[in-house]
Amino acid sequence: MKSSSRGEVDPFIVMDVMEEARQLEAAGRRIIHMEVGQPGTPAPEAARAALGQAMAAGSLGYTVALGLPELRAGIAALYQRWYGVDLDPNRVVVTAGSSAAFLLAFTALFEAGDRVALGEPGYPSYRQILRALSLQPVGIPTRAENRLQPVPADLAGVEMAGLIVASPGNPTGTMLDHAALSALISHCAERGISFVSDEIYHGLHYGARAVSALEITDEAYVINSFSKYFSMTGWRVGWMVVPEAHVRKVERLAQNMFICPPHASQVVALAALDCVDELEANRATYAANRALLLEGLPQAGFTKVAPPDGAFYVYADVSELTTDSLAFAREILHEAGVAVTPGVDFDPLRGRQTLRFSYARGKADIVEGLARLRAFMASRGV
Repeated sequence: MKSSSRGEVDPFIVMDVMEEARQLEAAGRRIIHMEVGQPGTPAPEAARAALGQAMAAGSLGYTVALGLPELRAGIAALYQRWYGVDLDPNRVVVTAGSSAAFLLAFTALFEAGDRVALGEPGYPSYRQILRALSLQPVGIPTRAENRLQPVPADLAGVEMAGLIVASPGNPTGTMLDHAALSALISHCAERGISFVSDEIYHGLHYGARAVSALEITDEAYVINSFSKYFSMTGWRVGWMVVPEAHVRKVERLAQNMFICPPHASQVVALAALDCVDELEANRATYAANRALLLEGLPQAGFTKVAPPDGAFYVYADVSELTTDSLAFAREILHEAGVAVTPGVDFDPLRGRQTLRFSYARGKADIVEGLARLRAFMASRGV
């Protein structure tokens, strides 16, 4: 049977690492997970309780394609609370995780063959989703002096129909301030380039908060998720804010592609919006873990790291240790029992000399992971 060339996408390497770690665990090994960006905490307690009440009250059938109206209103209220933005709930589209939002956004914005730019290092699935939709991803190499975030000078002379920007970024955790984000948005607006702002790590900051594109313009697609700050990865519920003129187009796509987001997950998400104390306690845990990694990684021999502004990752330059991050990460997994992500997942070229460490798990795992890394590196004479 023939298959489409659109399906010839690269693997999501962090998921391959996660599966290899699972196999080792099934064989009896205890693995410390510092590879995947998954909070070690569950969905907020009151949110899980709300689902139990909803299930007892009746069936959870289809919702409207754009999501429960009360959830869309709750998300709009979040923008007022976090950013002071007065957002029309009608512009909010609830999705089956941010992944569904990217599918909807790329389908609504671009024609087959369009070139869509993204900073490197960056989230690998942007590239693969674009390819699966017959779009051309265009990697923009970012520079250390710009904290691995794109700036307008990086875009000069690059033909593109769209630009995807993430702040805080994955894998770096670095953020764009208001001026830097405004400069990128202005560059795109002047050239008719569609702007997509990935904001799924908003809420997870360790100094100044992240800036939303909606503080600057209404002419952008803004994507977020309940996975990270709200600790709801497996629930698969996210959202997207689109310009008013695009709502009906996105609604038609959502009706046909997904029917609706999972009803049960929407119930949990709605209740999670009010669980501020528990969520902020989780953020405090990440802040403590961040401090442990920034102190412990150099002690283990990973000396070239930059403090992240947000998210829950540290991106390390390991060029003095290896030229093959994939093999190095596998060696760390099998010998130290610590799962980390090779940088080649985020940057096809320079990523061969970088690793990403996640500090999303509990403190005990971070402490043990650092001890194992110190022992492993000592065994290598580092």
